[in-house]
Amino acid sequence: MQETAGRRSNRDRTEATRAQLIAAARRLFSEKSYAETSTPEIVAAAGVTRGALYHHFADKQALFRAVAEEEAATVATEIEHAAPDDMDARAALVAGSKAYLEAMQAPGRTRLLLLDGPAVLGRAGMDEIDARHGTRTLREGLAIAMRAGAIHKLPLAALTSQLAAAFDRAALAVDAGSPLAEQMEVITALIDGLMLARLT
Repeated sequence: MQETAGRRSNRDRTEATRAQLIAAARRLFSEKSYAETSTPEIVAAAGVTRGALYHHFADKQALFRAVAEEEAATVATEIEHAAPDDMDARAALVAGSKAYLEAMQAPGRTRLLLLDGPAVLGRAGMDEIDARHGTRTLREGLAIAMRAGAIHKLPLAALTSQLAAAFDRAALAVDAGSPLAEQMEVITALIDGLMLARLT
C-alpha cells in the first residue's frame, strides 16, 4: 500500500513539474516569442532545475510542441462546447467558427499557434497538431453537414484545408484589431455559400 502511494506521489510530482514547465514556457513564448525565450529563463520561471527540463523534454523545441499541443487542444474544446453534434448543421458551423475566433483571442495564442508554430515546428508539424484538434473539429463538422445533405458534397480534405486557412487569416486579423463581427460576417457568408438551400 505504501509502495503504491509512493509511486503515485512520484507520478504526481513528475506531472506537476511537467505542467509547471509548460505553463512557464507558454507565458514566456507568448510575451517574448519562441526565439527570444531562453531555456534558463524557462526553468527560472517554472522554479525547477535545468536537469528537470531535459528530463521531460529533449530540447526547447520539444517543450514548444507540448505548449502548442495544449493550446490547440484548448481551442478544440471551446469549439466542441459551442457546436455540439446535435446542433443544426449551419448553426454548428457558424457557432464553431465564432468559438474558434474567440478562443484565439486568448493573450499570445495567435502568436503561438499561427506565427511561431509553423516557424518552429514547420508547416507539417503544425498541421499534425491541428489535425488532432481544431482542424479535426472543422473536418468533423463539415462531414456531418455533408451527410445531412446540408452542404455541397465536395472533397472533404481540400474543403477543410481551405476553410481552415480562411479562419486562421480571420484570427490574425482580429488579433491585429479587426472587429470580430466583421470577420464573422465574411465567414458566415462563406458557410452560407456552401449550403444547398442557397441554390434552390
